[in-house]
Amino acid sequence: MNKHTFLDITAFTGIFIILFLALFLLTVKTKYKLGNRLFSFFLIANAIDASKYLIHHIPENLINLEAFRWSIVYLVPAVFYLYVMSVCFSDFRLKTKHLLHAIPFVAYNLYLASGIYFESNAMKLHFIEAMNQMPLNQFFQFLFEFLFQAYFIASFLVIRKSRTVYLENYTNPNISLINALYRITILYYLLHFLVLLRWLVTFTYGLGEFRAWIVTIDGLAFLFCTCWYLFTALNNPEFFRGVNSFLKPITEVVEKQKTSPLIVEEKNKEIQFLKDFMAEKEPYLDSSLTIQDLSEQIKMPVKDLSTLINLYMDKHFFDFVNEYRIEKAMQILKDPSQKELTVLEILYQVGFNSKSSFNTSFKKYTGKTPTDFRKNSN
Repeated sequence: MNKHTFLDITAFTGIFIILFLALFLLTVKTKYKLGNRLFSFFLIANAIDASKYLIHHIPENLINLEAFRWSIVYLVPAVFYLYVMSVCFSDFRLKTKHLLHAIPFVAYNLYLASGIYFESNAMKLHFIEAMNQMPLNQFFQFLFEFLFQAYFIASFLVIRKSRTVYLENYTNPNISLINALYRITILYYLLHFLVLLRWLVTFTYGLGEFRAWIVTIDGLAFLFCTCWYLFTALNNPEFFRGVNSFLKPITEVVEKQKTSPLIVEEKNKEIQFLKDFMAEKEPYLDSSLTIQDLSEQIKMPVKDLSTLINLYMDKHFFDFVNEYRIEKAMQILKDPSQKELTVLEILYQVGFNSKSSFNTSFKKYTGKTPTDFRKNSN
């Protein structure tokens, strides 16, 4: 088997898997339809682009279709960014303004229309041969790279903001799923890096043996990424619930006041009141507790409570509440009369709703796993 046959098999397998996953996302019954559809379109667009590995000769009657395939890449980064938005923010909806993201795609097709779509086959071939020397084509290549980098950075900023807002407002955010989205974004960028490497090799060495090996590695990376998307989908059938896009990190809403004896005394009283309330009323036992819920219970504005915890206590709401849950779990684990309770029963009892989240928080707070802590306590 030569490397061309190997690349064909690899590309065909990757395209089949990615289209199968896209079909699943389009047909599965879920409340996250928008996110699934956007990611499905992203996968399909990647499959269309990956068909280049299988194309060794373009029939003259299919040149228009092949040229249109080139333009699909101008939609892919924008669709991925919109997908990230749909996952991170529960109130995200597609609006008319989002059509602006399609402007580069439309502009590139207008460029192709001027030399390919409506010309004779001879003119099409002549135009294609001369494309790499055309300033306008070089501009579009630069535009694509600029757009990719811009959308990539924007996606990371959205993920980072979403994670911060989660930790400041919720007690049981599924951080593992945020990390999964982060890894998908990294993988997407690494795959693009191979594309850049292929372009550099082509520009430096031309269409030689070295480039052929880069293309083969690129095809293998495509298959690996496809399998990773499938693995992520199987392990995370529902991504984390999005936060409201109007929520912002507390540092963007309010600045910490300059310290003075009066302010310090006032904040210390508020902190002590909050700690007494947590110890006496145990609101943290509610697994769905949010900062809005707690603010209603202690009759303090959400903004003031968030400022108190995140700025003056220097803790995320997530860590603040989970410390009380871990303390409660430690009491139960040390209690001989409750030795029949399993770790799973205890984590639900103290307000956690995920074993992985409980174990991570417990080890972070105590340096031990719940099981080891129980053994050492008895």
